Amino acid sequence: MITTLRRNAYVVLLLSLGVIGGLGLITPFLAVLFSFFVLEQLNFLRRAWLTVVVFIILVSVVGVGLAYFIDEAVRTLPRVANTAIPGILQYAEEHGLRLPFTDWASLKAFVLESVGNELGVLGKFARRATKQFVFMLIGLVVATSLFLGSSARRRRGPASAPTHLYGLFCVEMAERFRLLYHAFETVMGAQLVISAINTGATAVFTLWVGLPYPGLLLALTFLCGLLPIVGNLMSNSVIVGVAFTVSPHLALWALVFLIGLHKLEYFLNSKIIGERIKNPVWATLIALIVGDMLIGIPGMILAPVILYYLRLELSQVPLPAPEPPRAAGPAPPPPT
Repeated sequence: MITTLRRNAYVVLLLSLGVIGGLGLITPFLAVLFSFFVLEQLNFLRRAWLTVVVFIILVSVVGVGLAYFIDEAVRTLPRVANTAIPGILQYAEEHGLRLPFTDWASLKAFVLESVGNELGVLGKFARRATKQFVFMLIGLVVATSLFLGSSARRRRGPASAPTHLYGLFCVEMAERFRLLYHAFETVMGAQLVISAINTGATAVFTLWVGLPYPGLLLALTFLCGLLPIVGNLMSNSVIVGVAFTVSPHLALWALVFLIGLHKLEYFLNSKIIGERIKNPVWATLIALIVGDMLIGIPGMILAPVILYYLRLELSQVPLPAPEPPRAAGPAPPPPT
């Protein structure tokens, strides 16, 4: 069963996650996990310093690309929304589609006003970007130091068993965080594979039909694909909206393609995520909802990780052995 040291390690891990979420440190925490994951994938270079150099170059390239993507999204998405939303409303009205609204003019004004409000949110995001950028840099530095430390320990070989309470507790805590990272590595590895396949299929369709803003759509598809289940809904909505700026007919074809791709992802989820993680869909959905309610999109990223981590921990707890049946004694003498 669970020892006292392991139980205390669970408490410390739970408190640590609570402090990370309560103090708004999810960004550096995710940066540490993502960065360490990338460093481990680059470890085939066999030299720790070479791995770190390649990692820094890769981070620089991704940072420049991400800055370009954000700038393009801020300039393009509002223009797409202002063009697509009125067209969708007009198309539905002309074809007599029954929607749960009766006042089309007020609905149009409400939607356009909502878009304006979202632009105000982007302004607040810009003011917080510097703080989050510093947090990400801290996470990169921490991940690099952890990777160099683990590389040095691998070169030294296995350490001797601790002989004091503090050392034993550190071993238990290290095992808890090792399993947490293993859960993150498994979930993110599966999501990267699915997102890459989804982005490749979307690229073929986008270039074939000639959708505008292909670079923005493909980058959005890949990034949203890292969010299980709900990420595809987000990217698909943008793709259909962009197609509607060309013509309602093209938007319909885009919707049919995305529905077919979504059905294909059922198979991918069962083969890739199902075989690696084995979490039921209903449990993943509940975890996503809870994660979003607690800390937003970062919570949705961590939710499947925490769910799989709980599975790993519980699978390591053995059940107590059943008591052997008592041997039958001699029969009592019959009453006289």
